[in-house]
Amino acid sequence: MSSTAPEGHLIPGIGVIETVESDNILRWDGSNLYVEQDVFHNGQLVHRRYRKRVTKPVAQAIAAILAQH
Repeated sequence: MSSTAPEGHLIPGIGVIETVESDNILRWDGSNLYVEQDVFHNGQLVHRRYRKRVTKPVAQAIAAILAQH
């Protein structure tokens, strides 16, 4: 994974700072559009290749762009 969030965000309920790294490549599994992310808590990897679904407005914007080509 190549892109790191400049700063993490504090998760008060568990007292950790969460940061995320992603290659920002959109993927399609046949039903969901998502990006893969590595999630870290206080610098320790907790989720490898976590799939974060793209929001509906983003998916609609991408579909509109693809429909033009």
